[in-house]
Amino acid sequence: MKKIIYLIPIIAMLMLNSCGTSYYYNLPSKEFKDIDYTFDVNYTKVHNINIAYIDEGESDKVLLLIHGLGTNAKSWIKNIPALSKEYRVIAVDLPGYGKSDKGYYKYSMSWYADVLTEFLSELKIGKATFVGHSMGGQISLVTSLNYPDRVERLVLISPAGFEKFTDGEGDWMKSAFTVDLVKDTPTRNIDINLKSNFYETPSDADFFVTDRIQIKGAKDFEDYCYAVTRNVTGMIDEPVLSKLNNVTHKTLILFGENDGLIPNNYLHGGFTKDIANFANESIPNSKLIIIPECGHMLPFEKSKIANKEIINFINN
Repeated sequence: MKKIIYLIPIIAMLMLNSCGTSYYYNLPSKEFKDIDYTFDVNYTKVHNINIAYIDEGESDKVLLLIHGLGTNAKSWIKNIPALSKEYRVIAVDLPGYGKSDKGYYKYSMSWYADVLTEFLSELKIGKATFVGHSMGGQISLVTSLNYPDRVERLVLISPAGFEKFTDGEGDWMKSAFTVDLVKDTPTRNIDINLKSNFYETPSDADFFVTDRIQIKGAKDFEDYCYAVTRNVTGMIDEPVLSKLNNVTHKTLILFGENDGLIPNNYLHGGFTKDIANFANESIPNSKLIIIPECGHMLPFEKSKIANKEIINFINN
């Protein structure tokens, strides 16, 4: 089993990128709006914030795909084609990320729940199945608790929120995780951080590196860095571990057996399977699937398995 231990595992999720080749060093800068998502991108306004999203497929069953810390809607490009054959699939850029507006917003998990439920209202969607990866999983859980009538089902993929941090651990992470830390990540480190998210890095994952390097020159890159740091604080300050037994929705939990981010090995160690099993036992109507030879970026690394399990879950 591969087991990757690094200074602050949760940080790697936001710094998805780097390699020591001259190719990466010579990449031109890009604005966020110029990153190619391969799908058409739509926009709507919520809380006076422009929100970008991909909208594919036609069905009364709606899946809302919510990305993790530091990433964007493009991270779902291996899932959207398969899922949109069965359902209407909406992959959103959370405020602060991707092509959506960035600013000095609240960036708490409950704030995102507010934004996403209003986002659904703007699209005239009553409820959706929330499919959340990592931080997106914690946002999905908070939405299910705060707005149960807007959630059809939950699909939690490598979700944050299942892990307990002491007050001291949380305070340390919040103080260590700064805008400068994110902004000044050297190009040579970005590839290392990317690889720590996978059991075996797929050959087509290169865009995680190139996109992240190129946006370092974007005019709102520092605002993106601010969003990332505030989201770390938001996840720590709004734990859901003690509320899992209040989740009433049918829930699918997917974890990679070799997740290097959950639990945080540097702060307290432990095993992914223990955290996953505890969550599965705590949520009343849940099903847990642990995928072998798979890291934290499960939707991309094991996309065929993830797509199959999601479709089976929605259709049964």
